[in-house]
Amino acid sequence: MNLKKRYIFVFSCLAVFAVYLLAYYGNLMLKGKVPNLRQAAALVERGSIMDRNGHFLALQIRFADVAVWRPSITDINFLSDELAPLLEMSPAEISRKINSSESNFLYIKKQIDDAAARRLVSLLDEKKIMGVMVQPVLGRLYPEKNLASQIIGFVGDRNQGLDGIEYAFNSTLAGTENFGKGDAKGNAKSNTDVKGSHVMLTIDTNVQHILERIALKTLNETRAEAVMLLAMDPRSGDIIGSASLPNFDPNNIRASDETSRMNRPVIWAYEPGSVFKVFTLSALMDSGAITNNSVFTCNGYYVTNSGSHINCLGAHGRVTAREIIIYSCNAGAAYASDQITGGGFYKLLTDFGFGSRTGAGSPGETSGYLLGSEQWSDRSKPTIAMGQEISVSAYQMLQAASAIANDGVLISPRIVSNIISPDGRVTEWKPIERRRILKAETAKDIRSYMVDTASGIGTGWRAAVEDLSLAVKTGTAQIIDPATRRYSETDFIASCIALLPAESPSLILYLAIIKPRGEILGGRIAAPAIREAAESLIDYIGIPRGRNPQVAHPSTVNIPARRLPAIGSHLPDFSGISKRILIPLLLRDDIHVELRGEGWVRRQSPPAGTPVTDGMQIILELE
Repeated sequence: MNLKKRYIFVFSCLAVFAVYLLAYYGNLMLKGKVPNLRQAAALVERGSIMDRNGHFLALQIRFADVAVWRPSITDINFLSDELAPLLEMSPAEISRKINSSESNFLYIKKQIDDAAARRLVSLLDEKKIMGVMVQPVLGRLYPEKNLASQIIGFVGDRNQGLDGIEYAFNSTLAGTENFGKGDAKGNAKSNTDVKGSHVMLTIDTNVQHILERIALKTLNETRAEAVMLLAMDPRSGDIIGSASLPNFDPNNIRASDETSRMNRPVIWAYEPGSVFKVFTLSALMDSGAITNNSVFTCNGYYVTNSGSHINCLGAHGRVTAREIIIYSCNAGAAYASDQITGGGFYKLLTDFGFGSRTGAGSPGETSGYLLGSEQWSDRSKPTIAMGQEISVSAYQMLQAASAIANDGVLISPRIVSNIISPDGRVTEWKPIERRRILKAETAKDIRSYMVDTASGIGTGWRAAVEDLSLAVKTGTAQIIDPATRRYSETDFIASCIALLPAESPSLILYLAIIKPRGEILGGRIAAPAIREAAESLIDYIGIPRGRNPQVAHPSTVNIPARRLPAIGSHLPDFSGISKRILIPLLLRDDIHVELRGEGWVRRQSPPAGTPVTDGMQIILELE
């Protein structure tokens, strides 16, 4: 075969194949069998995110997108007038969207709720309105709105996680890790069978409410740029509350900005200031570099080997480790650090976890900043000893404090506790990790110094709580000015950490106030907020006070928690049920529930006792 005939043969084959493809896909279109990828993806149920008690923080809910096809619209003004009330838009806004679009197909509004979508479909049928499409989609609802929003994160238009736990556990929540796996009998599953697993967090919604309330009050009173207030159980590493303000509402992500979405306790590294001295003194005492009887002289400053001065807040005279903590003596901490080599000090600090991520479960975690000792200057060791020239995260501070609280045993923090599969199997996400880094005697000594700090002679006396012993340390850290690369004269971080009860801590509280205006000292503006948080949480968590010990006795009163009534052949009475408890009804396929208002159910339609029918509409009015 010559070259010309070969070309003719090849092109003839390609032409025949092209005709075959056109015929094949044309036949599919005529039969209506073109695969609908959007519909297939929408059938996968994304798992919920819950707090430690099972309260929903994020869950899947049905929405609908409303679109129009302009060639089918006969009267734009009539259509706009009819759609406006249901879409909560003005007729002029709808008309403007349609008329200004360069495409014949356009979306008028996305993610209207399921009840509104059903009313819209009825209206379109009743008025025989053409050119409007109501497309069912699955979306995300965050019932607690701003609460713990940076921890939870948010999803995009296609229900994929973009930040927070939604992002870090996207494959778990979306069920993609289960694609291709068989059922219990080994039968293969399609993606339409897949449901995502649920993620249970360690936080307690009630604790989170308390911390965010106090953080907001502190933010307003100090006119600060931001506030972080955290609570952790040192025995398990469970972070039971982590407030970071400002925050945002993930239901309305477009109204947020990068600052409000920042999960500062996880991703932001900063110099901790004088709170860090408890870890410095712990390391030095435990290594034998100093003892609790070692004495150092503070003349109001520390002199480096090169002759430069590092100032102290005052001239404290002769100080031991106890006085260094009580008075927050910079010079004393610096002179104490002279008793150990740079390499030895660096090793002890890394034992606390500084310079490494905690692995708590939130994405984007910083490892902080801790240079290797071979890169230190003659100022590095003394300045690190007082909480400068080292950057940490708030999670790292909680982790390090756990060793002081647990008599020398460090426990890594975690924000996720369990993964619950669609069939109800519960798997612990991350086993509790324990390792001893201090002798028990060292940790107890440091806690006793911190107790004195909360007394009348220490910097943390404003954190003291009546009838309960607190181990406290306050701090005030300078912030580097990025323009001058020197410490700012106006920007500071005021902080305070507390372990309670001091004898055997079951709670760690940590507060950092970023760039307060006016008063800047941690002992004056951070300690009072720690006291308020402690007062609020002591009774809720069940920490006994000295004069009010908790006594177990048989004469207890059990108040049953309100539960969602079961729906059988007849409708139950929903009166008095809160909106939070009702939310699972929105996920049912057999009935359609519309919740109107906020609070608790006051009226329902149809009334209790009405026979349940498939697809029936139930309206619950809340006040």
